[in-house]
Amino acid sequence: MSAPAVVWDSALLAYDLGGDHPFNPVRLDLTIRLATALGVLDDIPLLVPEPAVEAELHRAHAAEYLEAVKQAPMAGWDVGHGLGTDDNPVFTNMHEAASLVVGSTLLGARSIAQGRARRAVNIAGGLHHAMRDHAAGFCVYNDCSVAISWLLDHGFDRIAYIDTDVHHGDGVQAAFYGDPRVLTVSLHQHPLTLWPGTGYSAETGAEGAEGSAVNIPLPPRTKDAGWLRAFHAVVPSLLAEFRPQVLVSQCGVDSHAEDPLADLSLSVDGHRTIYRTLRELADTYADGRWLAVGGGGYQLIRVVPRSWTHLLATVLDRDVPPETPLPSSWTELVRAAAPHAELPSSMGDGADTGFAPWGDDLDDLDDAVDIAIRDTRRAVFPLHGLEPDDPRD
Repeated sequence: MSAPAVVWDSALLAYDLGGDHPFNPVRLDLTIRLATALGVLDDIPLLVPEPAVEAELHRAHAAEYLEAVKQAPMAGWDVGHGLGTDDNPVFTNMHEAASLVVGSTLLGARSIAQGRARRAVNIAGGLHHAMRDHAAGFCVYNDCSVAISWLLDHGFDRIAYIDTDVHHGDGVQAAFYGDPRVLTVSLHQHPLTLWPGTGYSAETGAEGAEGSAVNIPLPPRTKDAGWLRAFHAVVPSLLAEFRPQVLVSQCGVDSHAEDPLADLSLSVDGHRTIYRTLRELADTYADGRWLAVGGGGYQLIRVVPRSWTHLLATVLDRDVPPETPLPSSWTELVRAAAPHAELPSSMGDGADTGFAPWGDDLDDLDDAVDIAIRDTRRAVFPLHGLEPDDPRD
């Protein structure tokens, strides 16, 4: 099997929304430094990306929007298209920085399509909220949508996209809502309780692509056991039926209990389990082809570096045990920059990631997670020829 690919260059840190904006690129820098200190990246040649060209950006974005992004830093005023807002402030070289993020995910996709790698990871990617003609949710260009579109034109006609960010993967869903070749699956905090307010279980795809969109809206404070129960109750059965040729996953870590912008309650151990599950599913259903990207995550020091180091390690088959102590070289670096930061001691949170599989008692549900599972299965499973109330699926 081809060696996995890691896409990284420090130039990706230029995607910087500035000031005290929560989408701080320091989280990427600290992740790469932690993975390096732990030896996860030893002898791994990092793939250096180039910015995506306009023809590739047009796969997901309108020409007038690209022009607005390019002009925004010089305009000095609100140019519309969601630019210049608190969520998406204008910054110097915005088009160039956002294009490089897209180019990074495209490089991973090309590596897989051309057989140079079975797996590829780009932690700087995952800008899943960007729409065709406007920025949203800290996202200027949608690297996920561009890469999926490119894969569809280069040998693949069944692509499964799985979004584990705490926010609904709305931009990717919108891009492929009418395309039966792309199965988009999003597990996220319930839209009644969190932006962007979409991602209900009833959103299942447009005419001609019924069942191509799958949403599992989870209640606030859902922990590892509930999240994993929901995932396993829905996703493997759909993948077995859909038979994807490649798995694309957005691996946002703002689902963590300490994340300041949302209200799910996962642990770093839970994130690690998610990545190991995605790897297994890719091996089982997609001939090992797995393109993983980053996404949200706003506990910049305690959570993101550890969780995404686990992502890198999982892609590379260099799994790091949760009890592994944090390297002193990394903790000293962090303390020098943030002397008052309270650091964890190991690569895990000491959480139990065991869960009870989905059962067959569907007549007396009172658990909010189980209600979400039931609603999603009943909305989507019949569209794939599956029995929604059969726990053996």
